[in-house]
Amino acid sequence: MRQFCLLLILSFSFLECIAQTCPILTSPIENATNVSVDASIRWESIEGVTGYLVSVGTSSGGGEIVDNQQVGSSNSIKPSTGLPENTRIYVTITLFFFNQPNIPCETQSFTTENVTIVPECTSMISPLNGANNVNVAANIRWQYANKAKSYRITVGLSPGGSEILNNFDVGNVLSYNPPSDLPADTKIYVRITPYNENGNASGCPEESFTIGPVAQLPGCTTLISPLDGAINVPLSPFVEWEAVPGATGYNVSIGKTPDENDILDGGNFSRNSTFVFNFESNNVYFIRIIPFNAAGLAIDCPQYSFSTVLGCGPFYGDDGELVTINPVLEFPEFVGICSEQPQTLSTDFVAAGYRWYKVGQFEDELISEEREITIDQVGTYLLEAYNYTYSGDIECPTLKQFEVLESDPPTIDEVEVLENELGLKITVTVKGNGQYEYALDPAGPFQSENVFLSADIDTEAVYVRDVGGCGVVEYRIQFTNNNQGFPKFFTPNGDGYNDTWQYRTKGSDDFALLVIYIFDRYGKLLKSLSPNSRGWDGEISGQPLPTSDYWYKAITTDRQIFSGHFALKR
Repeated sequence: MRQFCLLLILSFSFLECIAQTCPILTSPIENATNVSVDASIRWESIEGVTGYLVSVGTSSGGGEIVDNQQVGSSNSIKPSTGLPENTRIYVTITLFFFNQPNIPCETQSFTTENVTIVPECTSMISPLNGANNVNVAANIRWQYANKAKSYRITVGLSPGGSEILNNFDVGNVLSYNPPSDLPADTKIYVRITPYNENGNASGCPEESFTIGPVAQLPGCTTLISPLDGAINVPLSPFVEWEAVPGATGYNVSIGKTPDENDILDGGNFSRNSTFVFNFESNNVYFIRIIPFNAAGLAIDCPQYSFSTVLGCGPFYGDDGELVTINPVLEFPEFVGICSEQPQTLSTDFVAAGYRWYKVGQFEDELISEEREITIDQVGTYLLEAYNYTYSGDIECPTLKQFEVLESDPPTIDEVEVLENELGLKITVTVKGNGQYEYALDPAGPFQSENVFLSADIDTEAVYVRDVGGCGVVEYRIQFTNNNQGFPKFFTPNGDGYNDTWQYRTKGSDDFALLVIYIFDRYGKLLKSLSPNSRGWDGEISGQPLPTSDYWYKAITTDRQIFSGHFALKR
């Protein structure tokens, strides 16, 4: 993506620079060569942009092929008559906003192919082949033919005839407007032949339609509300257009791009107004209204466009940054309440309004619209926080569902302390019906993990609290600094010194050992020792083990665990 800096001349004659991301071409890519003359032009979608204005030309910044065409939220355009061959094509994309000036992006370019084949045939799109009761004032329209540079059209009153028009070269256009009305109650025969410098399309079929009796078509109408080009239009607007004399109805199409009627595709209305519901915010909408009567549809009626309100976002603000109105809602997925003790919940963010719901099987119950709420029942709840759009009439909500669970005070089941190069690794195992947090100091900080990887060697206690407020439990680490009672090494060589390995009781001990386990480096249990035994002599089943590091795990009578390692030297 490219960064573009727009200088805005503001009041008091100072300049403000707005950084804005501009899209790059994705197909064809910039500086591509041998691009098909039939190619669609595509670019990256930019989040928060209202729409795009596109120019396609044969000169830098020019619009000889497409001139500043509004394409809405679509990120592509296909020139209706294709691209000229063997030509450098320039594409200029302008970001369209209605809350700040439009931003023209840097022109990008590519080169088209050299066409060496004749074009394909085309077909009529209005009137359709075989159509009946066509109005005498009808124009003839056809589809773009791949590789075509121009078209010749023949119009006759009999098969193969050319009584009205004989092989007339209309140029690189896709319609022909007869200079006078076609004869009433007559079958018309049309042959359209695309061509380029390589020759004519071959075998193109003749098509036909039948003109109905003479009748007067209605004229086109004008959009009254919203006005063409209006901005900040409500999301459910009242759409009104001028009544047309002689019209019995109106054919209305609405879409988010000029070529796609994805909102309303040819709806017929007997009145000259209608409500449209649930437009999306920060979008351009295109509307075409065609009056009709028994003679047919009005011809060449224009397309109008308007832009909706900014809404909740995301959209680009005046500073060029993406803006979202919805609150950023941080709230836990689980909340604990102590048995028979109501819990007060509050948000740690500010919003324009709040709603708390108790989620039911069939219907959610609104229980509060305050920032705080007191809950005394377990179950599923929903928090909705919302802000208002800049227009002040649309809520922008954020929802968070959470579970309220019954909690109990924690019970510490086991504390394992392991000395390592970082200090102490402390693992706390608890029992209880609740969510718990852990700390090495009563004032915190508390953490959700039950393992401390690098506690200070002088750590004296661990603290466990219930997040629902059901209490804090302290557990004294009696073994801190008692590693000295476990020898760092022993030498079972029979010289009477350090021949066995065993815990050396100290007078300051205020605990009682239950058992000591010894493991090899792979975690295999080698020996279990009674604290009153002579200790381990370095042998298993009468076989001496080699020099290496070995590990121990000592368990006290109150289920405290202390671990470490020592060396066997021979």
